Amino acid sequence: MKKVILGVAMLATIGLVSCKNEAKKETETETKEVQTKQTTTKEVAMTEATFGVRGNCGMCKNTIEKAVNGVDGVASADWDKVRKQINVSFDDSKTNLDAIHNAIAASGYDTDKVAGNEEAYGNLPGCCQYDHNMEMSLKGDVKADETSNH
Repeated sequence: MKKVILGVAMLATIGLVSCKNEAKKETETETKEVQTKQTTTKEVAMTEATFGVRGNCGMCKNTIEKAVNGVDGVASADWDKVRKQINVSFDDSKTNLDAIHNAIAASGYDTDKVAGNEEAYGNLPGCCQYDHNMEMSLKGDVKADETSNH
């Protein structure tokens, strides 16, 4: 009889321990699911803008895009040397168009809103020193001399 009672007691103990571990695993799984849901719902709405920027060549493109990409919140920047305009995608909760215009101007380039820093302009390579009366945000057909490489 003692063996039977001891056997039942051992089975009950094993069953209780097993249930406790199973409940703990379920709680951990639920916690992980909640954490995953929180991170995936955090999406950022991006703002896109296009505006004019004066410049001449591929070196201008590198400098302008580097200045814009250095602004916190900017996701992408693409300056079109033929059209003399830049396409920017940014998180407007972190930055704004004024900050982007100012970053470009600080690197020595004029935008359609802010004049470039004269000292920075003077330090640009000769091929990058553009005509301050140059048209920006060109539309339609572009003249052949505006597509030349520097």
